[in-house]
Amino acid sequence: MKIIHYIPSIDRTSGGTTTYLQLLAKELGKLTELHIVSHASDNPVTLESCQVHYVAPLKHFREMKREWKCLLDAIRPDIVHVNCCWMPQCALTQKWAQQLGYKVVLTPHGMLEPWIMKRHYWTKKVPALLLYQKAAVKNADYLHATAESEKENLLKLGYNSRIAVIPNGIDVEAIIMKRSWNRKKQILFLSRIHVKKGIEFLLEAVAALKNSLDGYTIHIAGEGDAGYIEQLKSKTKALSIDGLVRFIGGVYGERKWQLFRDADLFVLPTYSENFGIVVAEALACGTPVITTKGTPWQDLETYHCGWWTEIGTNPLTEAVKAFLVLNEQALEAMGKNGRRLVEEKYSAKKMAEEIAGLYEKVLISE
Repeated sequence: MKIIHYIPSIDRTSGGTTTYLQLLAKELGKLTELHIVSHASDNPVTLESCQVHYVAPLKHFREMKREWKCLLDAIRPDIVHVNCCWMPQCALTQKWAQQLGYKVVLTPHGMLEPWIMKRHYWTKKVPALLLYQKAAVKNADYLHATAESEKENLLKLGYNSRIAVIPNGIDVEAIIMKRSWNRKKQILFLSRIHVKKGIEFLLEAVAALKNSLDGYTIHIAGEGDAGYIEQLKSKTKALSIDGLVRFIGGVYGERKWQLFRDADLFVLPTYSENFGIVVAEALACGTPVITTKGTPWQDLETYHCGWWTEIGTNPLTEAVKAFLVLNEQALEAMGKNGRRLVEEKYSAKKMAEEIAGLYEKVLISE
């Protein structure tokens, strides 16, 4: 099979979507002839087992359309797989491919979840839906959701009922698990710095537990809008927790993995995630996790490797309290449970095999 994946950006600052494709490409490229099409950026990630192509950006509309159609004509893929929503270039690449008779799979990556839909609904979402986004979802030959909860929300939209659920995966075999659960008094948030991530809840929980967290360091790792990061820093000062909280910017490579292993606890207090790949990464390192019911991580409770809470400051505060009273043996048990969960359910190899199976299903349905 020849497959083209289109993604608006493979820059390292693009967050979980780029990480997802980086992991998928490594394994899917072993099963198919895989081509990744994107637009040039300052710091693109390295993608293995595939060929990477760049087309002109949307501002050069005609050139982008010409280059995209030339690639389709040269490669003649069996499937075109489009990643992301709300950006016109995603809908356009899908439209142009389908006009030429190609089958298209669309992965929204959580961008059609209720929290995202409500945000700027009248000013941004409604115009985009009317102009291109609703048609793109309706016309996709198949939608790919990463959790049953995302599938349910997609069905509620009523645009397209052809939906396959395939969880994201990580290269768990390449991730080294921590060897000790002796408390290092470190708590970690690591993700894109965005209002969706609920970082304010973490800061408020730290403030509420300031005395109990004496001697701890709460690392806030990630890149994002500079103005929003400054707002968060101002909030830490206003809450008098600037001595506990450190904003350390984007972290990559071995430094990222060392942060995961050094952390006693990983926290993702998000409003909404279709998967939350950083949760899987933390668990693979043997670090217990707190995240919210805005994510599909009920397995944290099933496997006894973390806390799956309601969204907000008070639920997070209670979960951190529960973490603080655990002894090292309990933390070790949770850490090993988390690693087992990821090994059993969320390997990148399994994800790639299921994605390839979806492509076969789409082709058979012709």
